[in-house]
Amino acid sequence: MASSCRRPEHMAPPEIFYNEEEAKKYSQNSRMIEIQSQMSERAVELLNLPEDQPCFLLNVSFITCPIRCGSGLSGDYLSEEGHCWVGVDISTAMLDVALDREVEGDLVLGDMGEGLPFRPGTFDGCISISALQWLCNADKKTHSPPKRLYTFFSTLYSSLSRGARAVFQLYPENSEQLELITSQAMKAGFSGGMVVDYPNSTKAKKFFLCLFAGFSGTLPKGLVSETVDRDVPNQVQFTGQR
Repeated sequence: MASSCRRPEHMAPPEIFYNEEEAKKYSQNSRMIEIQSQMSERAVELLNLPEDQPCFLLNVSFITCPIRCGSGLSGDYLSEEGHCWVGVDISTAMLDVALDREVEGDLVLGDMGEGLPFRPGTFDGCISISALQWLCNADKKTHSPPKRLYTFFSTLYSSLSRGARAVFQLYPENSEQLELITSQAMKAGFSGGMVVDYPNSTKAKKFFLCLFAGFSGTLPKGLVSETVDRDVPNQVQFTGQR
């Protein structure tokens, strides 16, 4: 796992860390845009949406990486696939970048840890890239990570149509953090668990929390590669499947 010094969530609250300078830097970094696009594409694939049918999707961010709704990068992919979407982000700077880029989705300024303000059954699915792990931090004395996670997941569950999926790409710090996240999701009513792509690769490994709203689906299989990092012979794969 990445060391704490490399984790922006340990440096400052997201609305402070992702200021105007950071927002522009992330949205103009071609390598980050490529990574964000790849993860967004994988997240939509895990949603298992109906073919040739446009859907109304929620794109949730807490400001953490260039991919999210803030800069509009993952939103761009959703639009290209023919879907309509609403993006939620806590950083005004990131939303300003999205407005400058004239993204096609609607944008909402909000803290996902305080819950989502949408009517029940509004969305056909939800994706979130590089954001969820921020809720595990207590940036204020009033912040309780378990409560904020539960508030988010319970309001998300309500805003999804029954039978919908929510897919979160995240960077978990350790197995305890994964357990905290998945336990609050299950408490809110979701079923599902972790999908780990390329579990034996230190560079390519990606974690996706795949949640089902109102039904018990079959958890998708993670992607694997024939090439394995030889410097990590016994790498641990954290899972939260129940």
